[in-house]
Amino acid sequence: MSQPSAPEPVPNRETILSETVPSETTLSKTILSRVRWLQSHTLFQSLPAPLIEAIAHHLTETSFAANRRLILENTAPSALHILKSGQLESYRTRRASAAQVTVLEPGEVLHLQAILLGTQASNTIVSLTDCVLWQLSQSQFEAIAQAHPNFKPALSQLLTDTLEDLSEQLIYEQERQQALRPYLITRVKRGVVGSSRYADRLRQSIRAVTRSEPPKDAAAARRQPVLIFGEPGLHKDNLAALIHFGSANKRELMIQINCENLRAQDLFGRGKSQPGLLEWLGKGTLLLNNLQDLSDALKPAIFQLIKTGEYQPVSREDDAPLPSQTSPAWILTIAEKALPELSKCNTTQIKVPPLRVRKADIEAQVNYFSQLLCRQRGLCKRQLDPAALRRLQSYDFPGNLTELENMIERAVSQSEQRTGSAQSTATNAVLTEEVFWAEESSKRRFRFNLLQGYPKLREFLLSPWWPDRINYGFTLWFYPIVIAVLLWGPQTRDRNFALNFFWAWWWPLILLSFPFVGRLWCAVCPFMIYGEVAQKLSLKAWPRQLQGWPRAWAERWGGWILYGGFALILLWEELWNLEDTAYLSAWLLLIITAGAVICSVLFERRFWCRYLCPIGGMNGLFAKLSITELRAQQGICSATCNTYHCYKGGPAEGEGQKTEGCPVYSHPAQLSDNRNCVLCMTCLKACPHKSVELNLRPPGIALWTKHNSSYHEIALLLLLLGAVFLHRLPQLTALTMGDSQLLESFGSHAIAAIIALFLLGAIAVLANQLRTQFQGTGPSRSFLTLAYGYLPLLLFASLAHYLLLGLSEAGQIVPIFWATWGSFADTSFSLTAHPAVIAFLQGSALLMGAILSILLTQKIGRQPWIKLLPQHSVTVSITVLLWQLIV
Repeated sequence: MSQPSAPEPVPNRETILSETVPSETTLSKTILSRVRWLQSHTLFQSLPAPLIEAIAHHLTETSFAANRRLILENTAPSALHILKSGQLESYRTRRASAAQVTVLEPGEVLHLQAILLGTQASNTIVSLTDCVLWQLSQSQFEAIAQAHPNFKPALSQLLTDTLEDLSEQLIYEQERQQALRPYLITRVKRGVVGSSRYADRLRQSIRAVTRSEPPKDAAAARRQPVLIFGEPGLHKDNLAALIHFGSANKRELMIQINCENLRAQDLFGRGKSQPGLLEWLGKGTLLLNNLQDLSDALKPAIFQLIKTGEYQPVSREDDAPLPSQTSPAWILTIAEKALPELSKCNTTQIKVPPLRVRKADIEAQVNYFSQLLCRQRGLCKRQLDPAALRRLQSYDFPGNLTELENMIERAVSQSEQRTGSAQSTATNAVLTEEVFWAEESSKRRFRFNLLQGYPKLREFLLSPWWPDRINYGFTLWFYPIVIAVLLWGPQTRDRNFALNFFWAWWWPLILLSFPFVGRLWCAVCPFMIYGEVAQKLSLKAWPRQLQGWPRAWAERWGGWILYGGFALILLWEELWNLEDTAYLSAWLLLIITAGAVICSVLFERRFWCRYLCPIGGMNGLFAKLSITELRAQQGICSATCNTYHCYKGGPAEGEGQKTEGCPVYSHPAQLSDNRNCVLCMTCLKACPHKSVELNLRPPGIALWTKHNSSYHEIALLLLLLGAVFLHRLPQLTALTMGDSQLLESFGSHAIAAIIALFLLGAIAVLANQLRTQFQGTGPSRSFLTLAYGYLPLLLFASLAHYLLLGLSEAGQIVPIFWATWGSFADTSFSLTAHPAVIAFLQGSALLMGAILSILLTQKIGRQPWIKLLPQHSVTVSITVLLWQLIV
């Protein structure tokens, strides 16, 4: 223990007696000032004057530097100390919990009980600041006690009274804490996150309020009330806590009361018999939340309290009204909008901006919330994918920060790596676009759940038959047979059943299926079946962790690589006559299969299907028109599910089956269209809550409601529309140039094919420029949005082209099958539609495509017909030209 100074020589009893008796007139000014200070600042105020004078006469003043220990707990003090100025810290070490620290202010008497009873100090005392101490050594203490026989009894009585007062204060504090505990706010959850000008302005407003001082006038010494207003979900109560704990009032308690359930007797009390919250709170801070929900009966009393601090306790029936009281509490209020009544109450108003105007802060908010959740769950830090950030910034967040926080919590849960998984850590460390989905703000109308209406369908989709037994029991061995027949069988379509099946059966049927079942083909696609087989065999032969998806690169370039691949396929098909060349068709299928296999060996799940497959890109585009959709009930997913096995995979849970998760990383609750759903039903099998739905809906409804457009999709759409003209290139050249002889030269054929393939896209872009000039000023839709209006025309024009093959050659599959093996082709088993029937159906398809495209363009554009006339003109012109070429 460090000693502040050496003890003075011990005076004898006669000297003490002569020095403690003198009157006030004989006391020096120093001793007199000490006496008065002890009487006004310490617990010695109740001692007789001679005893106080004796203490004051023998006090020795000493300075004590900051951050020094005055005494250590469980050691005997050598002197009585009185804190004259500065601050000390008192604490006692605890093994089971943290030490409870008390800050000692001037006037504190130290070690009185230990000196009086001869015990050890109970607490360690450390100086927080530079201090001035008065000390009375133990020998001087004993000498005064001998000179004044009533000294120790008086101090003992004083100590007893002090302990009784402390006990009463403790009981009162316990009652106070018990009364206030349900309403206490004990800490600030977070600061204002973000660096936008709105966030900076909000911080400045909070800082200005916290630094404001109460009036100097004691009669009006109450802080100015504060109103914090803004939309729901902005964590305004946390901002109020920031104000309280950042102010000089932070040592006082803070309570929060919801005005919707507020009762007058709870807040104002019933006088002495039943104290109210205001009386228990004292000088603390009162937060009135949801002030707009305050009942009309309470409004006058609450606004009077806010304005003046006065309130009237509630009297009991038949009793006289109780007198008004004044509360020193600092009043903070929260409302969803500025209230006119508060403008008369001299309040400081802080408007909290909604999240939709703080889009620049979304990235910081996501990083903050995700890191907080990851730290709580012991997960690695998550990064936000740029595509996900763009998706979040395009959403208006009607639930503001609360909605964003819930979205981030679901996203982190979905990205959490499960035990024993082969998923890539790099992938799980990135919060991608697929793990963010918002609550639906309105009811989804015009939907019929097929799984609920037809239990047998649900039973089939939950069974092993879909799609595993189909894929591995049939397609796995049938596909190589088709490839072998194409490679080594007859090379023309009239003698090779595989070639006939591919061009006369597959193309018409898959085009007919898009409006009904969307991207269903991808669930049984042979390309990815062999990709999955290669993935499993490679992991067995070379155990490793597959790479995560390079999402940023794939989102930026994947669609354009797909577009380029499809363009090359279409040119190859035209220039080398793939429709009637079996081995080239086989190589086309093998090249696509090789892409799926390579990506499956390198990356987890179905990276090829999601981003790079040309057929998958076409399927995803046409699936937008489907009358069916796979979705999930967002309320169930957000409120009930916390495993997200449908997305990331996991063991069986409840009614859910064990799965590896969605092969293309899509959560059914966040799907906005059908592009990224292959209808494999993995989510249906994994869900234990029956949340997944297979709905009937109006065809293409997502295109005019909540659709996300992309340039590479529009480019692919126009490319496929140009492909219809490319397939009719001989007729096109004959119509435009009088004959088709230029196609006999490979060079001129290639040039004509490229022009036919890409010219239509240039015409559509030019028509959009005319539309922009034609409609003048006013709101308009971009070409990126309106171009999807050509999608029905593309679908039915492609169908019209392949109807010729389907209706004229598909019925000959039986004789062609036998001809493939060199047998006699019995034409009695062949069926061929009449040319007039084929022409009628082709014309009907073109007309239907044109009408539906015009209607869809109107729905997407939401403008008068006259303003969309240029695009409608292009639609009609294309239909007329295709009629000439096809019908």
